[in-house]
Amino acid sequence: MDLQLLQFLTNPLDANAQSRALAYFEQLKSSDTGWQLATNTLINTNAGSSLNDHVKFFALQVIEVFIKQSYQKSSPSQQQAMKHFLSQWIQLQVSQPVQDKVFIRNKAAQIFALVFVCDYPKRWPNFFTDLLQTLSLGPNAIDLYLRVLLAIDSEVVDREILHSKEEADRNTLIKDHMRETCVESLVDSWYHILSVYETSNTDLVCQTLEIVGAYIAWINIDLIANMRFVDLLVRFLREQPLREAAADCLHDIVAKGMDPVAKTKLVESLFSVLDSAGILNVDMEDDVDYLCKLARLINCIGLQLALSWTKLKKAGDNDCACAVMQLLESKIPLTFRFLSHSDDDVSATVMDFVKEYIQLLKQKPAINEAERQKVESLLFIIFEKTKYDEGFYFDRDGEEEAIFLEYRKQLRTLFDNVAVLDRDLVLNRVRDLVNMTLPRWQTSSFAEVEAALTFLYQLGEALPVSHGNHFSGDPAKASALQPMMESLLSCGVSSYPHPAVTLCFFELVVRYEKFFLVEPQFVAPTLVAFLDQGGMRHANPKVRSRVAYLFSRFVRAVKSHMTDYTEDVLRRLQDLLILLPAESGPQTALLTHDDQLFIFETAGLLITSGNFDAETKRNLMDSLVSPVLEKFAVLLEELIRLTPQSPNTVGAADAANQKRRAILAQCLSHAMSAVAWSSKAFTNSQSIKASGCLSVYLKALEVFLRAIQLPEVVSEIQAGLRQYLHRMTVCLGEELLPFVPSASQVLLKSSSVHSLSEYIPLINQIIAKFKKQVVPFLNQAFAPIISAIFNALAASSATVNDEEARLERQSLQRSYFSFIAAIVGSGLMEVLAAQDSAVLQQVLVSLVQGAVDYPDPVAQKTCFSTLRRLVEIWGGKDGPSEFVEFVYKQIVPACFLAPLRDTFDLNDAQTTMALSESALCLRAILEKRGDEELITFLQSQYLPTLKLNLQQSQEFCMALRSDQKLFKSYYKMFFQQARGL
Repeated sequence: MDLQLLQFLTNPLDANAQSRALAYFEQLKSSDTGWQLATNTLINTNAGSSLNDHVKFFALQVIEVFIKQSYQKSSPSQQQAMKHFLSQWIQLQVSQPVQDKVFIRNKAAQIFALVFVCDYPKRWPNFFTDLLQTLSLGPNAIDLYLRVLLAIDSEVVDREILHSKEEADRNTLIKDHMRETCVESLVDSWYHILSVYETSNTDLVCQTLEIVGAYIAWINIDLIANMRFVDLLVRFLREQPLREAAADCLHDIVAKGMDPVAKTKLVESLFSVLDSAGILNVDMEDDVDYLCKLARLINCIGLQLALSWTKLKKAGDNDCACAVMQLLESKIPLTFRFLSHSDDDVSATVMDFVKEYIQLLKQKPAINEAERQKVESLLFIIFEKTKYDEGFYFDRDGEEEAIFLEYRKQLRTLFDNVAVLDRDLVLNRVRDLVNMTLPRWQTSSFAEVEAALTFLYQLGEALPVSHGNHFSGDPAKASALQPMMESLLSCGVSSYPHPAVTLCFFELVVRYEKFFLVEPQFVAPTLVAFLDQGGMRHANPKVRSRVAYLFSRFVRAVKSHMTDYTEDVLRRLQDLLILLPAESGPQTALLTHDDQLFIFETAGLLITSGNFDAETKRNLMDSLVSPVLEKFAVLLEELIRLTPQSPNTVGAADAANQKRRAILAQCLSHAMSAVAWSSKAFTNSQSIKASGCLSVYLKALEVFLRAIQLPEVVSEIQAGLRQYLHRMTVCLGEELLPFVPSASQVLLKSSSVHSLSEYIPLINQIIAKFKKQVVPFLNQAFAPIISAIFNALAASSATVNDEEARLERQSLQRSYFSFIAAIVGSGLMEVLAAQDSAVLQQVLVSLVQGAVDYPDPVAQKTCFSTLRRLVEIWGGKDGPSEFVEFVYKQIVPACFLAPLRDTFDLNDAQTTMALSESALCLRAILEKRGDEELITFLQSQYLPTLKLNLQQSQEFCMALRSDQKLFKSYYKMFFQQARGL
């Protein structure tokens, strides 16, 4: 082997040498003799002692590849050479003064295990006898022995590794033979190692305990669960270097699959021994890592008892189940001690058993007083453990923060389950917590106040009601919640200085919005809380952002009680409604652009739901929208001035203006979005007309369409205009239609794939609403739109390797087909009929191409559906004469060609829907053209081209004539058979 070259494998500084080393490494792996070079190099004393660790590892990898790919079928001499290498490797490990690195020892152990699974028991029946004989060679040999056993467990037993049926059968054979011949010897060797090296080599003892834990899953439990091993394990639990490994080993013993009665006996026996030895008299100030291991053992004991109880109940053995439940209950106090531990890792370790315990209690008709006391204790632990640490970083998304939030989520789930188990207990204890905390919030830590508010909030989740009506219906719940909400809203806790408490307060207000319908006198002080320095003017931007959203939710919920406050609230919102000056930058604003949209929505809702006449509403809405429009006009004029009139004028000055133009475009887009959001209170044209605000939004549309003056396309402005037009399509009536052509002129200025994909849904929405009224526009715009789409698709097809471009192209294809489907589906056939014959032919052919050639089942379904609709409308006597020819030359073949494509996955749900539309398309042709005409065409002209014999053709035609449901079923089976699926 070229050892010098291989050393460059781990040297990234010399890329050429590393590339040559990698090529040589691959050559060794693929060579018939590469493994022999590797074994000779590794066991050669002179070479082996000076080998780089990584070169050793690479050599072992070469050997690994040979064993996995060729060893099973290799010659006897090669197999003997491999065994000789393994023997020499052991000698090398024993003789060298310094052990190899762990990663090398593990890789070597894997080599032993791979040979083992090939040769044992037939070709190497004495594998374990030979391996056990090496133990006398000292600690290094024992280390190798243990690593080999662990590697064998990975290859043969580990259930997390997927195995083929052949491998699974092989593994079963290996385990059966081991049980019969050598397991007892292995167990004796483990005991010997544990006894001899208890004090002199704790690493070997810990490795051995790991082996015991791994093998106990499939060997006889009595070989391990006996006094000689248990006494050792108990002793180890008192020794600091060994106790964690001993606890893990006991966990694996307890987790072994067994009969429920035998399992219960084993668990209780071990628990009794541990208790008698004082192991379970736990010092909760002990090392956290050890406590986690011990908690894991107790968690497993509890889960195994719960599993035994479930099995016994299912088998009808109620007496034994009752006894198991008593044993399980006796483990709860210790489990709760772990759950309440100050370290969350220790606490989380017993969470599964606690959850299971609550689930078992939920299965009982009623819980007794002792169980109720346990549940109450659990509730107090949940209250305490939910509290944040004083040093928790709310503004950092670190790993520690994420772990605690996940742990808190588990506590919340536990709380919810306790609430289902005993609703009254939870209501009373949460009420006690809230009543104890809120009166003294000013002297309480943020963690205490936040926890109390959190559980008040969680009551709404844990005890759900229909439509959030927590304050009607159930008198017990209402009588508990109502005083708590009164206390929350009157104690002033909204001004607590910590952001977490502030957010909890406003989340509670919205969670229990129905409270304000019962006690509307609290609406005014709550509005003040939203509007003052503790709400949308809070120092923390995250709080401001969330409160802006919650404020819109709150106003929508209590709008019927807002009449007296509307004008005052609108006045207080004025500074939040100012469109951010482009020159200031977002950092100067209290709210971000997105947050400000919620305020515009809220302001619009306040105006429309207020007790005003139509003229007042119009004036108020105008005062809301006009400042935005004025700002829009100023900024647009500046953008036009800064935009080059042609690409040739671009120079240094323009480069300097690019950043400013980007800011302006963003602000202009935000202005359109803001006005769009202010209209969300209107659900239709009647509501906007009744409010008197129609002219306000038409005026805004006129102002926004001045963007047509821009000499170049600005995608942000297009996005803002699209959003506004989507809203106006909902709000306005036919008053919108005169603006559609000029709006389209702005939106289609670039005709890029993206802008077209975004434009089509807007036009589809307009078509769906206005139908025949939009025909004059479509007659003029249809051909240009189609041409722009085809040109954009053609231009983008060059970027075949760009995944983002491919997805954009697919999106535009789908949008195009949905556009044609919208026209046909709305019955606007005069639009198609008015087009030049070449354009119409291009559209019809594109539908067939979409159905057949595009491997996109969504588009294919749309195309077949549209073709079917065209057949239903034009397939009779009223359609264009050339359409019938198109049906037989294009549509009928498409119904066969598409499902015959390899890309047409008949097992895919979306594709099955496309197939169904294809079948319906043929049925539509049958109904419109008549039985005789279509069947004659199929039998005499088309089906013979598919090489179908007479019987197959007749069978297909008979199915086509049958019931629609039967034909769809036959249709799928026909293509499955045709493709040999």
